[in-house]
Amino acid sequence: MNNFRFYTPTEVLFGRGVESQTGEAAAKHGTRALLVYGKGSVVRSGLLERVRQSLEKSGLAVEEFGGAQPNPTLSHAEEGVQKALAFGADIIIAVGGGSAIDTAKGIAHGAANPDKKLWDIWTKQVPLTKSLPVGAVLTMPAAGSEMSDSAVLTNTGLGKKAGIGTEFNRCRFAVMNPEFCATLPPYQLAAGVTDIMMHTMERYFIPGAKCDLTDEIAEGLLRTVIKNGAVVVKDPSDYDAMAEIFWASSLSHNNLTECGRGKDFSVHKLGHPLSARFGVTHGASLASVWGAWAEELYEDCLPRFSQYARRVWGVDEADDTAAAKEGISRTVGFFKSIGMPTNLKSLNVGTAESDLEQLSLDATQGDTLRLSRIRPLDAKAVEGIYRRAMNFEI
Repeated sequence: MNNFRFYTPTEVLFGRGVESQTGEAAAKHGTRALLVYGKGSVVRSGLLERVRQSLEKSGLAVEEFGGAQPNPTLSHAEEGVQKALAFGADIIIAVGGGSAIDTAKGIAHGAANPDKKLWDIWTKQVPLTKSLPVGAVLTMPAAGSEMSDSAVLTNTGLGKKAGIGTEFNRCRFAVMNPEFCATLPPYQLAAGVTDIMMHTMERYFIPGAKCDLTDEIAEGLLRTVIKNGAVVVKDPSDYDAMAEIFWASSLSHNNLTECGRGKDFSVHKLGHPLSARFGVTHGASLASVWGAWAEELYEDCLPRFSQYARRVWGVDEADDTAAAKEGISRTVGFFKSIGMPTNLKSLNVGTAESDLEQLSLDATQGDTLRLSRIRPLDAKAVEGIYRRAMNFEI
């Protein structure tokens, strides 16, 4: 087991009706709250108003900022920074899913550092030494941003999607009521279920370290998501199943499942260019390349892939290679069963062979970054995975 640091400062309020406690949680960290949300579903449902009332009841002044995009953009976050500065916000609160939360994190970093360009902060060209506190009222399980140290924004001007990892990204509190998801579309839920699994698997398929407890946590989380994910995609009003998915979403991305092993996130780096260039839903971008990525690398990480197959999917196969291949097949089959694309062709965004070289350069930052802790992948190798993913079938 490798050395690690584990830090989870987020106060979690979980269950039915907990949105009424938002003001109490926020008042510990600020007095002037900017509410960040998406396209208006939280307005139509009345949730935004309930959150506002809770904040005002606790003595906070409130301003609203809507319009967060499914793939949150730098330009929108920059608008939010100006809104926060004009209002004098000292706490940023997201009401929504990962896109609203990541936008809120960007606003918090920019508002605390008005003399610096947000993209320069995001790409670590300048150090981030302070930020405003962020809270989240979660309406969808997927990104895990409510407890993670990461956030992602897309610079549409450059066609680049980039993430930043920093302890300043940790939300001070997260309000989670699974009832909020009762009317979510199946595709959106399926993409969220996929993202939760990917956050866990990106920390699982790493060779070398012996981490029995971390493995057990990750494997149990994956089994729980597979079981309950299939349920919520069919019936999002199933509270118990949705509660399991909500909690799994947070634990999959708060670094718990990487303790002693670390993380990789090479599949995310393959998916980000698809979202940045074609607007592909994040979870769908991951599902579309995972099978091709796994086929490329499983032989170099055979003990992990075979263990995953046996412990997560119950594969009864003594031969490690056969077990690993069956585990890959069942994973891709699960993605397909919940309506996720499992190759680039099924994304239906016009991805052509001519796009693949540029996608690989985007994924590897112009061939300066090597992907994967299993085996270093340069731009040429990444292009090969994209080519395999074009018409990938199990």
